[in-house]
Amino acid sequence: MQSHHDSHHNIQIKETFLVGRALLNFTSIFVSLGVFIFGFEQGLMSSLLTNTHFKDYYKNPTPVEIGTMIAILEIGALFSSFYAGKIGDKVGRRRTIRYGSFIFVIGGLIQGTSININNLALGRLISGIAIGFLTTIIPCYQSEISPADDRGFYACLEFTGNIIGYSTSIWTDFAFSYIDNDYSWRSPLLLQCFVGTLLWLGSFVIVETPRWLLDHNHDIEGMIVIADLYGDGDVEDEFAVSEYRNMKESILLARIEGGERSYQYLFTKYAKRLSIACFSQMFAQMNGINIISYYAPMIFESAGWVGRQAILMTGINSIIYIFSTIPPWYLVDNWGRKPLLLSGAILMGIPLYVIAYSLYLNNEYTPSVVVISVIITNAAFGYSWGPVPWLMSEVFPNSVRSKGAAMSTATNWLFNFIVGEMTPILLDVIKWKTYLIPGTSCLISFLAVEFLFPETKGLSLEDMGSVFDDNSSVFSFHSGYGATSESSRGRSGSVNAATNTTAASLARNPSSMRPVTSESANLLSIGPSQPPIIPSSNVSVGGGFKSDASSSSAASVEGILPFSTIPQEIEPPTFDEIYQYKLKEIQNTNYNPFKWMYNSIFSPLEKNNTDEESQLIPNRN
Repeated sequence: MQSHHDSHHNIQIKETFLVGRALLNFTSIFVSLGVFIFGFEQGLMSSLLTNTHFKDYYKNPTPVEIGTMIAILEIGALFSSFYAGKIGDKVGRRRTIRYGSFIFVIGGLIQGTSININNLALGRLISGIAIGFLTTIIPCYQSEISPADDRGFYACLEFTGNIIGYSTSIWTDFAFSYIDNDYSWRSPLLLQCFVGTLLWLGSFVIVETPRWLLDHNHDIEGMIVIADLYGDGDVEDEFAVSEYRNMKESILLARIEGGERSYQYLFTKYAKRLSIACFSQMFAQMNGINIISYYAPMIFESAGWVGRQAILMTGINSIIYIFSTIPPWYLVDNWGRKPLLLSGAILMGIPLYVIAYSLYLNNEYTPSVVVISVIITNAAFGYSWGPVPWLMSEVFPNSVRSKGAAMSTATNWLFNFIVGEMTPILLDVIKWKTYLIPGTSCLISFLAVEFLFPETKGLSLEDMGSVFDDNSSVFSFHSGYGATSESSRGRSGSVNAATNTTAASLARNPSSMRPVTSESANLLSIGPSQPPIIPSSNVSVGGGFKSDASSSSAASVEGILPFSTIPQEIEPPTFDEIYQYKLKEIQNTNYNPFKWMYNSIFSPLEKNNTDEESQLIPNRN
């Protein structure tokens, strides 16, 4: 057998049994369980509110009690979303998903065994804490593993998981409504625990995001995951190496700027990005979707559909809702984000005004008109204001992405709470006029998107600052340096790195740049064996974290290299470094029976104590 020091072109050193597009698809679908949970929780309670046994057990709760019990989930999610950002930065995206799913199981148990309305509300509060974790960190996770040209696709696929959860809960309620006792509402609540357990188990299988690994100087693990995602497991794949350099360079540039990660830094440095992410989530709620999601059966009852018929109409609406989330899979990366939001605002606003007018007339056509209008509003939301705001965590730089996502998610939950709390009260007091509020919000959101929102399709996360002009980098989309054409950004392992023209790659090709200005003085230059060079002499680039790699990772810095010097490449860990790291990992696994059992199921490599090299390198050309 050849020595590992010999030629190793196209050798796979894999972290997982899936690579490339298969890994992206599997991971995206699986983490969608996190937003499936939110949709399931959201729709579950809307149908139970019309369940006769539910109302009898809780002694016909008042509109205020219903509103508080529904909306308290948003309070839990609102506060936990702030902590989710900090925890996601500290322990990683994958482990934060694990924590959230475990908490969700506890909340589901309390709900399913509740003995009074306050007990039920407590369970929803705990479930809300879990959902705050999941809805904050999963969009971050998704954006950090997705290639630039497909990031919108995977975010929209994730939102479809949310709506499948919503629809599943409606039909679950409908099925259990045929049971003529309290299990007709307790059983659906307890089913949440099963879904939460699946996600918890899955958090041990999915990979950590490469950007988090590189940001915490786990360079070897990061390179392996990048190869798995973009190079079909080949750690020397040109595109994967280029992605490593772009990510690492962006992280090091952020450290040069001060390495700030605080909320204060987010507010002052990235105010425009933050406002766009938060406004998109605010309008997503104020445009009226949760009036329908939480209270659709009550709306249908007020329009003339009674009892189980109201749940049936809600279920039919939910199926159309699912189908409406499929077009943006393909449109969001082709049309862009803005066209979807603009058209969605119009197609949601008009039916909401129609609902108000039809309920005002209250004639024989009202039940049919309300159902049709609700379906159109839901479908319009499903292809526009539903998925796109959750994609907006893409606008934040790596150093504050989880905190930016936390702020935008908190905005979602704040207005989610306001809508959930006020809807039953407003429907009881001002009735049909309630729908004029979200209808007007749709009009305002149209104007906000048209005049305030930039288009971000096709940009890599590292180049996102080019459309905001808030980055200290000398590269700008407006000057042509940060622009990334759709054809130049590779899909998973399919484009040669030489065509990958990001701002980071321009930094490594000075002949393509304009003459240097005084702004260039802070540009980073890094050689294969050099540390990053920044103005201070006593700053550690490693940020206090231990690196996987050896001398090629973090080091102290000494001075500034003039921009006129040709910038050299940031070199990823060598093949031998990765090889030795994985060899040691396999040796440790062989002595751990639990890890051995896990890897025997999920790893493509058969573990054998006597032939570790053959485990590590499954094929040679």
